[in-house]
Amino acid sequence: MSNRADLQAVMPAMLLHDGWWDGWYRDFDLDGKLLDERRVKTHCEFPDTGEWHYIQHNWISWADGREATYEFGGRLDGHRLIWDTDRFSGYGWQTHEHTIMLRLDRLDVPRACYVEMIGLFPGANSRARTWQWFKDDEPWKRTLCDEKRIDAP
Repeated sequence: MSNRADLQAVMPAMLLHDGWWDGWYRDFDLDGKLLDERRVKTHCEFPDTGEWHYIQHNWISWADGREATYEFGGRLDGHRLIWDTDRFSGYGWQTHEHTIMLRLDRLDVPRACYVEMIGLFPGANSRARTWQWFKDDEPWKRTLCDEKRIDAP
């Protein structure tokens, strides 16, 4: 089977994310105060062959002119996608026909991790992602990601 077929068999909701997305990521403290916001363009791809079952590309920009780009791949292991990058490691799984969950340890933020819920329904052109951050096992902040599907750049 191909990488896409393997993923389709265990995490079909993941393939709904194929393509280009544009939106905002906003971080809030526990009192709801805005800590940071950034514009993010994301390209999600699912190669048929190769090392990765999933590849994500991010282009991030802030109002003050800062920019960052990231690319990372995930590989299927059983019923989970596994990530191991220089910034985070962890795994994702499908909990419901339209819901993906991730549990990621942040290697670039000591003693921090987050749990992400991604909701995307078939045929929808927008998705909602929520990150619940923990530091030293205590809730720390939340990130809300609101994105719309767009055509290629």
